[in-house]
Amino acid sequence: MDLKEASKHFINVYNRNIVFTKGEGVYLYDNNGEKYLDFGAGIAVSALGYSNEEYKQGLKDQIDKLIHISNLYFNEPSIKAAEYLAKACGLDKVFFTNSGTEAIEGAIKLARKYAYLKNKESKGEIIAMEHSFHGRSMGALSVTGTKHYREPFEPLIGGVSFAEYNNLESVKALITKDTCAIILETLQGEGGIYPASKEFITGIRKLCDENDIIMILDEIQCGMGRTGKMFTYQYYDVLPDITTTAKALGCGVPVGAFAAKTDVADAMKPGDHGTTYGGNPLATAAVCKVFEIFEKENILGHVNETAPYFVEKLNLLKSKYANIIKDVRGIGLMQGIELSIPVNDIVVKALKKHLILISAGSNIIRFVPPLVIEKKHIDIMYNVLDDIFSDI
Repeated sequence: MDLKEASKHFINVYNRNIVFTKGEGVYLYDNNGEKYLDFGAGIAVSALGYSNEEYKQGLKDQIDKLIHISNLYFNEPSIKAAEYLAKACGLDKVFFTNSGTEAIEGAIKLARKYAYLKNKESKGEIIAMEHSFHGRSMGALSVTGTKHYREPFEPLIGGVSFAEYNNLESVKALITKDTCAIILETLQGEGGIYPASKEFITGIRKLCDENDIIMILDEIQCGMGRTGKMFTYQYYDVLPDITTTAKALGCGVPVGAFAAKTDVADAMKPGDHGTTYGGNPLATAAVCKVFEIFEKENILGHVNETAPYFVEKLNLLKSKYANIIKDVRGIGLMQGIELSIPVNDIVVKALKKHLILISAGSNIIRFVPPLVIEKKHIDIMYNVLDDIFSDI
């Protein structure tokens, strides 16, 4: 296939050089039949791997019933999916979206509406984190803490300031009477795979409680079992006022959501927010099936069994190649290795050896494999990187 010809009708925002045609388990196959081990999972989406028969059958069954109706009416899969999600995240009410960035948009709107109902003069100021990533739309971009993502599209929404991640004093310094929300990833992804410290998360929860500020935790990438708990904030024994989720929520079908405590959620009234496709029967049938398979196949147990071996192998690479690997960090099956060299060369070399890796920034390999990965697959990954680093 001529990739130059294939690219002709696409807006050029991706550097793509391969065509994948099918997937099985933790492997993808290209249009030449070549097999690749996937440690990117569609950027943390395909938690169940590829071609899970129960998942596929759930979608087929729903297609035979109903694919879409408007949100002017209830549909059965969305009712069930909302119940599953509320129970999993510990919050009360759910709004389904089409993506993670839309979930962030909804969370911002909900926090500002809550503040507006308390004080109509509120400026709705938001504190976000440096090096954060929350999405590409104008609202989500406004709370994304990396300048080169924001600057070409300014002016964005106002009233946003940026604190230093894991520095509670820097957050305190930005709080004003108009602060309506503090938003952060529980485990920063694009920013370099940095977990929040216990002191930081609990400190923000306390600040929000003391000042009646909404705490928004973005779990779009680190949630849905990736770190060994259904949501990463459950490691910290805190509950946000709003959380956002997407990616593995649908395991390939585009769906996201934001969930909130009742007193916050009830700030939204009919007409305040909406979506044409969000929460439609097909998307929420996927959500239901994901939760059912997670339970049936004990996905969380598998993550907690597999992750220590994964981390052990990454640390073994670090000990062998201390001049190349500066750090290994993360939680569960969301790990990163920080390099002293540009990451792109490593990603390209790995792809040539049929291992799919993705990066976070310019010098970090981001590991977000399917949650069904096994030790034998981790060994393959290790051997490929061992070969690459030994050549360097």
